[in-house]
Amino acid sequence: MEKFVWETAEEINKNLAKRIRNIRRRRRISQERLSEISGVSLGSVKRFESTGNISLLSLTRISIALDLADEIRNIFAEVPYQSIEEVIHDRK
Repeated sequence: MEKFVWETAEEINKNLAKRIRNIRRRRRISQERLSEISGVSLGSVKRFESTGNISLLSLTRISIALDLADEIRNIFAEVPYQSIEEVIHDRK
């Protein structure tokens, strides 16, 4: 059974970038400072916040810099099974 996804991958990424930007602003960290403490280029930080495009490594670095490492670590930690067949296959 397929689920219909109402957002495109780009929209999901933009919403994630918006949440990260809001956290950065709430913590009163400039883009420049985030770039310095994360090791991610300023251009990449700016591009991520405006488009949602970023490498997974850079997203992880930004998350660590914002003290959000647990959120990245746990991103797919508790994914429920979709069927009994998936449970059986996982046990093999």
